[in-house]
Amino acid sequence: MHEPAAPPGEGPAGRFRPRRRRWLLAAVVAALLAQMAFTMGSTAVRQSPTIDEPVYVAAGVVYLRSHDLRYNPEHPPLGKLFIGAGAVLAGARLDASRPVSQEDAGRHLLYESGNDAQRILLAARLPVIALTLLFGLVAFAFARDLAGPAGGVAALALYAFSPDVVAHGSLATLDVPAAGFLLTSVWLLWRARRRPGLGVPLAGAALGAAVATKMSALPAVPVLLALAAASVWTARRARGGGRPVAAGLLAAAGVAVLAAGVVWASYLAVDPRLRWTAPAGVPAVGGLRGLAAGLLPFPEPFRDGMRVQFGFEDMRWTGFLFGDTYRGSHWYYLPAALLVKTPLGMLVLWVAGVAAPAAARRLRPAAPYVLAPAAVLLAAAMTGARDLGVRYAIFLPMFLAVAAAGAGAVRWRWAKAATGVLVLFVAVSSLRAYPYYLPYSNEAFGGPSRTHLYLHDSNVDWGQDLGRLADRLRDRYPGEEVWLAYKGSGVPSYYGIRASDPLAAPPERVRGLLVVSDSWIAKGDPRLTPLIASSEAIDGVGHSITIFRRPAQRS
Repeated sequence: MHEPAAPPGEGPAGRFRPRRRRWLLAAVVAALLAQMAFTMGSTAVRQSPTIDEPVYVAAGVVYLRSHDLRYNPEHPPLGKLFIGAGAVLAGARLDASRPVSQEDAGRHLLYESGNDAQRILLAARLPVIALTLLFGLVAFAFARDLAGPAGGVAALALYAFSPDVVAHGSLATLDVPAAGFLLTSVWLLWRARRRPGLGVPLAGAALGAAVATKMSALPAVPVLLALAAASVWTARRARGGGRPVAAGLLAAAGVAVLAAGVVWASYLAVDPRLRWTAPAGVPAVGGLRGLAAGLLPFPEPFRDGMRVQFGFEDMRWTGFLFGDTYRGSHWYYLPAALLVKTPLGMLVLWVAGVAAPAAARRLRPAAPYVLAPAAVLLAAAMTGARDLGVRYAIFLPMFLAVAAAGAGAVRWRWAKAATGVLVLFVAVSSLRAYPYYLPYSNEAFGGPSRTHLYLHDSNVDWGQDLGRLADRLRDRYPGEEVWLAYKGSGVPSYYGIRASDPLAAPPERVRGLLVVSDSWIAKGDPRLTPLIASSEAIDGVGHSITIFRRPAQRS
């Protein structure tokens, strides 16, 4: 007699099907992260130091070697400890006994201490690259919790192909680590709705890590404390426990204490005795800002760093937007810059993701978790005084990648297919820009080669192309006289560039090649503008530097 047939899904093939799906999902995730790792690593190898990097690297090395907090007080130490660890493991040498400014310390470390500058810089960038990849896993896990495996893959793809995340995730800077720790904290709070005993403490630690990396995370703290209370309230109600409101408030207080503890621990890890003398030039800050700096439960170096940041906010910086050079700031700068710097398909998916909770009821509980922190951080950033780049809103591509996963969860016939097509468009746009991710702009604005017409500074030209410039001058213009107006922290002579300063010579003496960082052009310096106007643009390097030919001397 024949045995009865197994019900569908219960035979050997049915049992192996879920395992195959898990392996396929793991393979897709690994492929996306491997692509991102290759892109960031190969980009990091080629780029010279951007403006902020030497300071962070030197500060991190001094923290670890000399246990001295004097450098870069305007940012807490945690992110720089990661950066410095990479440089120290690579054998960076630095004489920290010299009483120099933090900018001089960065230059001394990379170029005057017998170190291989690019090797040390790459080693300092690697911890940030590793953190960026780990935060990609967080984006995947968060979106999978909300919209299933397909949503997780969509979110990870948007994260991995985000030109801004790739650009700043491959640098030894603090923007991506701070935003990534915030994303991690919010994800853990979301999971705390089911397992508050584990999720709440871990979320507090991640929130503390964000604040201990960059003070710009502070506006999100009240939002995350409210989310902590909401998560525990939800968990207590679901289990039928008593006093859910009291439990929620206690959880919020616990998150605050843990976050403050992580900030204190980051300073004590540098100097257990917390020796601190406020550096010269720390501004006296009054009003509510001064009161906040004085009352926050953080170490004195942190509070002095806040005062330094408030001093920066009181300055009038030079901005550049859509060809207009101005002093001060525009409230709409960041939305406008994001419109230029974000792939078109990603913009569509961001809008769809923000709207998705209105159409999909199961996404509504997650909306405050995904959208509220990003909204508060964006509002705070838009009030800032420094119109210097979308890196001040680097949290948006992270949080909205998770939100965009909801677009495929909407019960609309073509939702999943449309999401897949848009993700593919994002990937193509991003890969076409390789390896020039800092100056990326989308196709509506002409791509990376035309970004300098609309934006400046870290959106385009942050000093990253000295090595490429050296190669270009050697290969195409050997022996020619070079006049260089460079905006960055690198030392041109280290890369073999022999050039004079066009701003230090009479205009009639500036002959041959005039090489100008595009951010200098955007700033409209009156000493430089006449020279550029009387020259012919003949070449460009990395979409961040323009090479001009000066007219020949008339006899």
